[in-house]
Amino acid sequence: MTTHSIAGITDTVAASPAYLSVNNIEVIYDHVILVLKGISLQVPQGKIVALLGANGAGKSTTLKAISTLLRNERGDITKGDICFKGQRVDHLTPNELVKRGLSQVMEGRHCFGHLSIEENLLTGAYTRKISRAELKESLEMVYHYFPRLQQRRTSQAGYTSGGEQQMCAIGRALMAKPSMILLDEPSMGIAPQLVEEIFDIVKSLNTKENVSFLLAEQNTNVALRYADFGYILENGRVVMEGDAKELATNEDVKEFYLGVSGAGRKSFREMKFYRRRKRWLA
Repeated sequence: MTTHSIAGITDTVAASPAYLSVNNIEVIYDHVILVLKGISLQVPQGKIVALLGANGAGKSTTLKAISTLLRNERGDITKGDICFKGQRVDHLTPNELVKRGLSQVMEGRHCFGHLSIEENLLTGAYTRKISRAELKESLEMVYHYFPRLQQRRTSQAGYTSGGEQQMCAIGRALMAKPSMILLDEPSMGIAPQLVEEIFDIVKSLNTKENVSFLLAEQNTNVALRYADFGYILENGRVVMEGDAKELATNEDVKEFYLGVSGAGRKSFREMKFYRRRKRWLA
């Protein structure tokens, strides 16, 4: 299988220091099921990188491999390595990774439903030994980017909307003061207007707070508008990579993932044929 790249991305990424580097990893579940088949990717410091693909392509597994949460799901990295800030980290615990500045926001948000929004946010700072004043400063920073959370700070998280819970989950990750966040399916189950609001905030955190992001997303159109680079996964492999703007205008990506081509929207039958054809994999 050949992995295609858009002109310029390889040189750009190679020229930038690899803040996070995933090197040819393979992942097996239950000692039997091969899920990731030689995944390699890089996230330069201060960038947003999108991990794209259909449901089941391996996006969430890739993020869990990086955050070392695989072990909770009987998954193992059997080949390759993962480096963060120049040091190998795939042997660390999730808690140790958070202390080093890498946090994950899980798919489905996973807020503590019986706690208030503010109590949820405070749990994110448990790895930091900080003063009450520093804790207050971190909380005010989260409320600055998520004013909706400040309005709902006393509400039980379980009774807030999906978008507000997603904001709470991102805010909780920010309380650990990360330099990189792994964001898994941030648009899933959220109203379109809130999706735009959340991605706008992610972009602001990236540009103003210098937080790097690796985000897994099925909504290719939205992800490529906000990301700097993109990797497309299929069946546990990277099948295409490139500058986000160039990927968004690439005919293969438009036809296969966005459902349109130069001739207009494809029919379901034509799309099924295209799935089998996969001309860029030839």
